[in-house]
Amino acid sequence: MELLTQDEYTSIAARLDLPTGAFIDGGYRPAISGQTFETVNPATNAKLTDIASCGGADVDFAVEKAREAFDDGRWSRLHPSDRKDVLIRLCKLMTRNARELAVMESIDSGKTIYDCETVDIPEAIHCLKWHAEAIDKIYDQVSPASDDHIAMVVREPIGVVGLVLPWNFPLLMLAWKIGPALAAGCTVVVKPAAETTLTALRLAELAMEAGLPRGVLNIVPGGGAEVGEPIGRHMDIDMVSFTGSTVTGKRFLTYSAESNAKEVVLEMGGKNPAIVMEDAENLDRVAAHIVNGAFWNMGENCSASSRLIVHKDVKTELLERIAHHAKQWNIGDPLNPETRMGALVSEGHFTKVCGYLEQADNVVIGGTAKDGFVEATVVEVPGNDAVLAREEIFGPVLSVIEVSGFDEAIKIANDTEYGLCASIFTANVKRAIRGARAIRAGTVTVNSFGEGDITTPFGGYKQSGFGGRDNSVHAHDQYTQLKTIWIDLADDADEAVD
Repeated sequence: MELLTQDEYTSIAARLDLPTGAFIDGGYRPAISGQTFETVNPATNAKLTDIASCGGADVDFAVEKAREAFDDGRWSRLHPSDRKDVLIRLCKLMTRNARELAVMESIDSGKTIYDCETVDIPEAIHCLKWHAEAIDKIYDQVSPASDDHIAMVVREPIGVVGLVLPWNFPLLMLAWKIGPALAAGCTVVVKPAAETTLTALRLAELAMEAGLPRGVLNIVPGGGAEVGEPIGRHMDIDMVSFTGSTVTGKRFLTYSAESNAKEVVLEMGGKNPAIVMEDAENLDRVAAHIVNGAFWNMGENCSASSRLIVHKDVKTELLERIAHHAKQWNIGDPLNPETRMGALVSEGHFTKVCGYLEQADNVVIGGTAKDGFVEATVVEVPGNDAVLAREEIFGPVLSVIEVSGFDEAIKIANDTEYGLCASIFTANVKRAIRGARAIRAGTVTVNSFGEGDITTPFGGYKQSGFGGRDNSVHAHDQYTQLKTIWIDLADDADEAVD
């Protein structure tokens, strides 16, 4: 899609009809309490609109409608090809409204319009389309039973699913979850992050237009205590998928244990290492990957390359090249298509990131923060025990750790409570494969930064993940139950006793 000018995007933003209500049982409605909360543009701090501030009663109502929709089979027992057709129509409607969605995402989250137009919205559409196309191509199984039996292993939708979203990729993370959940035949109750609610509500409206039955997709805005915890503790929700911080994610395990032992899938934090060895080829290209991994989406990315573990022989040259590439990551108005880094999502998060910058003793690049914007920052730290090397900052801050060899680099890479992503840059193929196997992370890239694509599972080791994976056919597994159907074929005459 060809990008517009800043003035054109600003004009579109001014004309947007922003959703304000919860979306339950096929339509917008106020919170039962009548309460609302204010959502603002983090780049300007200007009020966008007031949104329904839901609570436990709204969650109960949404779950009731989702349960009705699941039990009567209007979606769960619809023919797989019919479910596929509905989701494909949704993708077409999203494509038709892609620019509106991109601008809405940008003003709600502080993300650059460049990223929204070229990455987030196209990838969200592609994700939904991919899972839709998989609906009638995933086969069940027949086990190798005896001649007198047939044993079928079939997948069934798990039921009513609670989906709790983060604020860093609002629409894309919604697609990552509703894609396989709806493909499986589940009905869903979604809690978008309070900071970024708009595109989830708009997508639900488009889904109804595409023919998704009432009650199948419900969006319940509100805070974590008011909506997230009631979802986690609800006795009639069969499964919860959460993406967000490790601290919050762990609470859903407690909620499950203290309620109905619902299935829980967690995609949580990361402190992801990028290892650069002395034999890495084309340091300029390496620097471009490091900068992209550290500063894309203002570093508000669980898979961000936030620790650079670099061999002492190439550290100085690599940092020089990183400084050159970092200059291209300018901050400014997110609706300017030439801006590479927008505003952090909220005043509270900006304050948190600034608190980490205050602890930086050796700033190599950047370090300036003002009015919600933080420039690309590189900090040398004395070792992996430093706070900036251990804690997830979730901002555009890259911590640099010097090492003397391969084994030391791997040891430091694994010395973290997280295990989401990692990168290794080396010209030695054997070393690359040994390193990729030795690093305890769900995704390891070699000579690049990345997360794989829709065909590859995404999730983490240790405190980065629990219970399942997003993306790929493996994502469908977490929204289904396996059932064994055992059929006895023995002839009664054969079993008769003489």
